[in-house]
Amino acid sequence: MRARIATTALGITAALLAVPACSTNTSGAKHHATSSARSGKPADAARKAAVLSPAALETRLLDENDLGSGYLRKPERPAQHDDVTVVGCPALSKLGGDAATGGTLTFPRKAKATFTYGGSSSEISEELYSDSANKLSDGIGRIFDAMTGCPTYQVVAGGTTIDMASQKLPAPRELGDEQWSQLLTFSTGGRSTVVKQTAIRDGSLLLIVSGSPALVDRHLGKALAKATATS
Repeated sequence: MRARIATTALGITAALLAVPACSTNTSGAKHHATSSARSGKPADAARKAAVLSPAALETRLLDENDLGSGYLRKPERPAQHDDVTVVGCPALSKLGGDAATGGTLTFPRKAKATFTYGGSSSEISEELYSDSANKLSDGIGRIFDAMTGCPTYQVVAGGTTIDMASQKLPAPRELGDEQWSQLLTFSTGGRSTVVKQTAIRDGSLLLIVSGSPALVDRHLGKALAKATATS
């Protein structure tokens, strides 16, 4: 059951993180976006402000050659629309059940890849989104605040109850313009799975890497470097 738990965990949390709700821009988000646009050379500022198409995002995802031996890309599964209920976390409940299954994605420009490692249940998932800096900042910030604001809660998806525990982690401040990170523990059927999620916004690009903590730490910098490469 461990592999199934891991898959469910990555699917639910990735969708939760990928569904930014509408909110008023905060002064902090505006400051970040403005500072990013003004920093560096004009060409660099233009690059960071450019909104990329899904096709362009796809080419910037890590692949097996980037990750090294032992990694196998998983085929994308059709979207599922099981009834999802969040219990014990009002902030997440307000996002709606569709958020937990990816039913309503606010960012239309996106690309995703998931890999297994070493033939085991260890997985790493990479998502890329592109939109204006303010929209990305407001959306991902609200989602992370909601998830880390509830130390424990439950997600009921397709008849399965998953006990959740969240812990805010220090984010790698040297990467990108804004950073978020958390550790999530999923427990069901007497088994637990730990998933680390780190999100980096660099200009108009948002990177989310999720999975085994060791794999996330190992490949986060590489993922950001490829996602933000100009050639």
